[in-house]
Amino acid sequence: MGRVVSDYVSDHTKFIDEALAKNPAWAEDQAKGRALWWDRPQTLDELRRQQESRVAQKAYPYDVTTK
Repeated sequence: MGRVVSDYVSDHTKFIDEALAKNPAWAEDQAKGRALWWDRPQTLDELRRQQESRVAQKAYPYDVTTK
């Protein structure tokens, strides 16, 4: 498939771009929030704890039959 060249910009993208232009501090706040929840270094102990706390899931989660 070839690359599609388009000047289309969705209404949502326009809205976000305008809001960020009016409120440049939001980008910094967003980066802080991301660092708080996602960009954290993880220790081996934390990784081990996460793996041990996993619960096995059924193949089909909406199956109400008990086995």
